[in-house]
Amino acid sequence: MEGSSETGADLSRAYFGQVVRPLLAAHDAGLEVAAARLGSGSDVLGFDDAQSRDHDWGLRLTVLVEDDRAPEIDALLESELPETWQGFPTRFATTWDPVVRQRVEVASAAGFAASRLGADPSRGLTLPDWLSLTGQSVLEVTAGPVFHDGPGVLTRIREGLAWYPDDVWRYALAADWSRLGQEFPDVGRAGLRGDEDGSAVIAARHVRTMLHIAHLLHRRWPPYGKWLARSAARLPGGGALRIALHEVLRAQDWRSRQAALADAAELLAMIQGEQGLPTMEPATEPFFERPHIGVREMAELLTAQIRDPEVRALPVGVGTAEQISDNVSVLVDPALRRRLVGG
Repeated sequence: MEGSSETGADLSRAYFGQVVRPLLAAHDAGLEVAAARLGSGSDVLGFDDAQSRDHDWGLRLTVLVEDDRAPEIDALLESELPETWQGFPTRFATTWDPVVRQRVEVASAAGFAASRLGADPSRGLTLPDWLSLTGQSVLEVTAGPVFHDGPGVLTRIREGLAWYPDDVWRYALAADWSRLGQEFPDVGRAGLRGDEDGSAVIAARHVRTMLHIAHLLHRRWPPYGKWLARSAARLPGGGALRIALHEVLRAQDWRSRQAALADAAELLAMIQGEQGLPTMEPATEPFFERPHIGVREMAELLTAQIRDPEVRALPVGVGTAEQISDNVSVLVDPALRRRLVGG
């Protein structure tokens, strides 16, 4: 199928319907499974293209079975799947596993979710569990298409991961606004000292934080860095935010750069109000007597609305694991993420 425009999700759906499902039914007509394209890969997010096919793309699928039958079903598929289907190999190595084997991931629904999240969401998530999540880890469970959910367990897990509890949501938003406020004036300060490169680097950090805020405001889990801007552009009003942030990144001098950043901050503050959250208009202000711009008490407004005593006791401005660190090796490891947030 070289040159085909078929997406990874399309391929997985057909693979399940035409190959995997009939094979499972022939093995056990009463077997209840859930099948979906979950886990890693740009195709889970719907962002795959022709270039995506050079690694880890192909006949991938997640099949979820209960009652400790995962090893049995995995062995069956390894033994009975054809060598190829529609011109694609059914067995291949991946970047995380050099072994050539079939790539239908078989697990229980709770086990699969826990492998991504670091906790079993079917038992309810604690505050440290919520804080240790990354948007990408949740998307690996919730973003991909579901082809069949006989037991209904996967559907219930995905519904439970729809979004943060309200007070955790406010805490995470406040952490992002706090991060902006800490270095917002430094875009101008570095520029005023003749360090345009330093000013641009700081501004780029703020752009990433603003893209994260945009996802939080719209209750959408943010993907990892490669797709963060593209995902933000799909949010309601994402086109306007995209234009504002492009102005920041294209700016050739610190004055226009900090002005564009302030415009983007005001846009986010407006969206925050539209979402029924407390906000300020304007959200930015002059920074003392200097020709720089600061952020007003947006974080404090959000923190004041938190009622859960456990969330109120969290350190102000620290946030979730993905707000604390952008180290990929940490963010892909649930145990290391948990160490970041304690608990």
